[in-house]
Amino acid sequence: MAMLGGAVAIITSAGASGRVGMTASAVCSVTDAPPTLLVCINRNAWTHGQFVDNGVLCVNVLGADQAALSGRFANREITMPQRFLSHGWSELATGAPALDGALVNFDCRIVTSHDVGSHTVFYGEVLAIRHGEKRGGLVWFNRDYHQLAPVIPLQP
Repeated sequence: MAMLGGAVAIITSAGASGRVGMTASAVCSVTDAPPTLLVCINRNAWTHGQFVDNGVLCVNVLGADQAALSGRFANREITMPQRFLSHGWSELATGAPALDGALVNFDCRIVTSHDVGSHTVFYGEVLAIRHGEKRGGLVWFNRDYHQLAPVIPLQP
C-alpha cells in the first residue's frame, strides 16, 4: 500500500467528545451529487471514537509547504490542545476546526460509516467548502512526503 500515493490531509472534528485532529492520506471523493468524501480511520487510533461521537469532520487538504504540520498531527507525543496551537483555525458549517491556509477545507457531516478490516470508512456529506491560496500540493508516497508543483495555466 505504500506505493499507492495520496494527498495529505488533516482530518479534524469537534463536538460532544471534544476537539480532535489527525493526519490521513486515505481520503477520496465519492460523488458530487450530493458532494461526498470518504475518510478511512483505523479503529485502534486513539482519535477514532471522537470522530464517531462528534458525527462531523473537516478534511483540510495540505499544501506542499505544510509537511511539518502534517507531522505534528501524526505525532502521538503531541497532545490535542498542543496540535492546534501552531496555526490558525476557524469554523465553517459543522463546527469542526478548519485550517486557515489549507489548499481546501471540506466541512462534512458524517452520514454513514462501515467497518472494513482494521478501519472504519466514514462517508461525509460536504456542507461547506473553503478554497485557499493556489499552490502546490503535498502527497504521501512510498512512506515519504513529496511536493507537487503548482499548476501552470496553459496559454491560449
